[in-house]
Amino acid sequence: RLQRKWNAVVYAFFCPEVEIIHSGNRRAHVFRCAGSGCSKTISRYLDTHDSTSTKNLRNHVKTCKAWGENILTEAEGLSVQEARSRIQNIPRAGSITAAFARQGKGTVRFSTRQHTKDETRKRPFSIVKDRGFISLMKTGRPSYWIPSPSTVSRDVKRVFARVRQRISNMLREHPGRINFATDAWTSPNHCAVIAITVHFEYGGVPLSLLLDVVEVTTSHTGEALARGF
Repeated sequence: RLQRKWNAVVYAFFCPEVEIIHSGNRRAHVFRCAGSGCSKTISRYLDTHDSTSTKNLRNHVKTCKAWGENILTEAEGLSVQEARSRIQNIPRAGSITAAFARQGKGTVRFSTRQHTKDETRKRPFSIVKDRGFISLMKTGRPSYWIPSPSTVSRDVKRVFARVRQRISNMLREHPGRINFATDAWTSPNHCAVIAITVHFEYGGVPLSLLLDVVEVTTSHTGEALARGF
């Protein structure tokens, strides 16, 4: 009977068969994600004031590797049944726009949402394998070569090693004065860090280079900064 009231489109991203579990004297609905390769379940207890809330369901869909916030946004406005039938085509067609294209008259909408910080931070090299990225790079140039994630990772590490060695030689051989500076701050997740920079004149041009960012396990005292330096 309760399922008749579940009209939010987010339910389309979960299996239609909802399990009911008992924990002591409490009952809960267990929603299992319908995404390919995802076994996440969300429990919603019936004796709470938010027993009909979809917040946790939506949060999972946004972060699920099988779905994502972009797909949820495209599905908004559809009925649960219509959205469920369309999202089944995404893994096969590989196109969000094709799956959620308007039927009949109307303009097809394209999402311009950028990757979130979490998405970018967790997969900086593997992003070159994204279907959307490859399509963007090859638009107008189908033969454009895109390196593999391992190649990008290798090249980045090589460039870092060479630049580090070049800066090291430059500082050792510099005939003039070299000035070092530190900047300390605390990140949003309460990690204390200091940045170490160097400032000098090279060929008549003033240069400022970042040498390192070091985590400090104690407060930002002069002694702690000196040890980090």
